[in-house]
Amino acid sequence: LVMGGQTLNLTCTTPRGGSAGAVRWLKGWGSGNETVFDQKIDNPRVIRVQSGSDTDYSIQIRDVRPEDAGTYYCVKFRKSLGGEEVSQRGKGTEVSVHAQPTPPVVSGPSHRAGTGQSVSVTCTAGGFFPKDISVKWFKAGSPITAQQPQVTPERTNSSYNMSSTVTVTLQKDDVRSQLVCEVQHRTLPAPLRGTYQLSKALRVSPSVRVVSDPPSPVEVNRTVNFTCHVENISRMVENISRLVENPQGLFQLSSLVEVKATEEKNGSMITCRVVHDAQDPINKTAVLWIAVPAKEASSNSSQAENLLLIYIVVGVVCTVLVLLVVAILYLIRAKQSKGKSSPSARLHEPEKSSEATTQESDPNNLTYADLNFDREKKIIRRMAEMSQQSEYACIQTNQAPASDDNLTYADLDMVHLSKAPRRPCPEESVSEYASVQIARK
Repeated sequence: LVMGGQTLNLTCTTPRGGSAGAVRWLKGWGSGNETVFDQKIDNPRVIRVQSGSDTDYSIQIRDVRPEDAGTYYCVKFRKSLGGEEVSQRGKGTEVSVHAQPTPPVVSGPSHRAGTGQSVSVTCTAGGFFPKDISVKWFKAGSPITAQQPQVTPERTNSSYNMSSTVTVTLQKDDVRSQLVCEVQHRTLPAPLRGTYQLSKALRVSPSVRVVSDPPSPVEVNRTVNFTCHVENISRMVENISRLVENPQGLFQLSSLVEVKATEEKNGSMITCRVVHDAQDPINKTAVLWIAVPAKEASSNSSQAENLLLIYIVVGVVCTVLVLLVVAILYLIRAKQSKGKSSPSARLHEPEKSSEATTQESDPNNLTYADLNFDREKKIIRRMAEMSQQSEYACIQTNQAPASDDNLTYADLDMVHLSKAPRRPCPEESVSEYASVQIARK
């Protein structure tokens, strides 16, 4: 057992006076053997301990490497007709080389990710022997969970390689965070560590705002300073020296442009576009407004008041016209309704005795009826009010005489009114009918 980098001593002696022939050191036996030492081979790492001795063929292998591990044989050859053959060989010396792992290398993702996204970081080390190795991860000094390390042998099986991966979710304050991969092996007096700055994998979207000084609206021909403030820049920008770092490890930048406030620039949009770290452009806009002079503002106000007054007058006139049209239509309709009214006739009682006159003095005992007849029509009109205390009479008249008023009169003798139940009057083609209602005393 030998540690990598040290010197390996292999001892071999032969009896004095043996058969003539060379002595060689072979690594492995059979068809796959490798000659390590031969007097005819010059290897700077392999030297003979006693260079002039014909019995001591011990050698030293300097700066032992993992690939030097294997079984070594000291072999005595003798000459023969076919060349040479093996005369004697030792039992073989098995050599194991304990090799320390190489310093761990930590690598992150090929593309940067935004806050809230997960990224994988890998730690690798190799060239160690024996196989057993342990890996721990730390973030900002605190341990975090990682996958079990993957250990694979090298081509010669004399050493091993290791790979360990951890997944972390990026946060805005990870700009200053550091991942540490700690490797422990039996050949190490102290753990080996590899580090990775999460700022290499983190992409923070910058915030942009545009401020005008003085703020709009401004007077004509005034110079206005528009300043674009960019904050939360996740890493340094090349060829820009005005970056300022904040306590979180992010950077901020300000850019200024001067604009003269002329009348033709009123309402102009001043846009600041920021493109950073292969992200989509961010645009922020401010508008330049020109203040209206006092006289012009007063003139505009007066014009507005005049327009308002005109609108009010037009509204009043329109309202009056509408009301006048409505009144005229109403009068026309009332006149037409009056012209279509039917002729009327009043029924009255004849003069009676003084007793009857006394009774008639009571306004409640008056009996009368207005008869309305439509021209050229024959209909029966019923009194609007009917009750069980009424007496009824049918009035039959001959064809009305031709006259201007076209009135029909009838005298009723109340004494002869029948108190029989109400029944319809007989219908005749030359008659007109009316129903008379008389209240009881």
